[in-house]
Amino acid sequence: MLDAVLNFLINGVTGASWLGIVIYMLVMTQLTIFTVTIYYHRCQTHRGVDLHPLIQHFFRFWGWLTTGMVTKEWVAVHRKHHAKVETEEDPHSPQIYGIKKVFWDGVSLYRDASEVKEDLEKYGRGTPDDWIERKLYTGHPYWGPALMLVVSFALFGVIGVALWAVQMIWIPFWAAGFVNGIGHWWGYRNFESADTARNLIPWGFWIGGEELHNNHHAFPSSAKFALRKWEFDIGWAVICALRAVGLAKVLRVAPSLDVRPNVHLPDAETLKAVLTHRFQAMTDYYRNVIVPTLRDEAQHAGESIKAVPRRMRRALADGGRWLDNEGNARLQAVLAKRPTLRTVCDFRSRLAALLEQRGAEQALSGLQQWIHEAEQSGIRALQEFAARLKGYAVANAA
Repeated sequence: MLDAVLNFLINGVTGASWLGIVIYMLVMTQLTIFTVTIYYHRCQTHRGVDLHPLIQHFFRFWGWLTTGMVTKEWVAVHRKHHAKVETEEDPHSPQIYGIKKVFWDGVSLYRDASEVKEDLEKYGRGTPDDWIERKLYTGHPYWGPALMLVVSFALFGVIGVALWAVQMIWIPFWAAGFVNGIGHWWGYRNFESADTARNLIPWGFWIGGEELHNNHHAFPSSAKFALRKWEFDIGWAVICALRAVGLAKVLRVAPSLDVRPNVHLPDAETLKAVLTHRFQAMTDYYRNVIVPTLRDEAQHAGESIKAVPRRMRRALADGGRWLDNEGNARLQAVLAKRPTLRTVCDFRSRLAALLEQRGAEQALSGLQQWIHEAEQSGIRALQEFAARLKGYAVANAA
């Protein structure tokens, strides 16, 4: 009898091998990641995909069981992040709190933000509000993790407690710390979005596709995060599999950019495409106008482009938005020595301001004027960019 009890305490009812335990842990944690990225993020927060009620409730149950998170709270915090990104009202910006705070203590920032009742009502609208949500998932959020602890111990004995602990820290580390922190600190950018979001790697398979964070910030409502041919989003692969069997309906994906030839004057279609792809336009401007101009002026001065510090070169992409006072002073010193570079940077600032205008008629008139002046600038890279910008169009969906 004593031997049986000890065996249960050590091995649980499964007596699983170490390989079985590792496989179990990976399956459990990845199911939790899919719950966050597909249900909380793409479905509930941004409405990019609609899930069958059976799948929605599975994810609701799994999120309650393995994280104790409340759907309305998660949605509200993330929507506020997008609405107030990189400002003092952003719930978890490394620009405000510092990378160490967000990376190591992101869960406390989330907890503080989720307790602001006004934000829950403002940003958490449209989330589930049925009996089981009110009475169980929201009413008793910690019952889920407690039940998970009992199940883990019963299945694997004392090692199950360790597995439960890994499960409990999985989302706080990878989502609250890694994505919210490193995702706004390090990586590459496809789009010069109005924040510091970056793609961590081009192959999003470990944390559900959330690795493609810059792509997401450029097109938040898109159910698909991979936007380049060489990128992969495992969360989108799961959505496609669910769609194939009638368990998911994709509502929105990022539109593609088309460029029409021989457009002499920007029209309403141009304006629509420029506004839709404003981050792509700003990215194209940096890569095709600012960088070539910087390179040409460096060559004329007998210098290498590397004579300008990398941080200063990157600051040219966003007008020095994230530089401190000393950094901005250094940027102005760089521009003072390079008049053509200053001119194209001024054009960039004007274009960025133009894309923030609300009135369609005023925005179109401003775009036409901007393109006319760019064509008259005598700066070849700027002229070529203006010619391309005139032909912008939103590509028809396949």
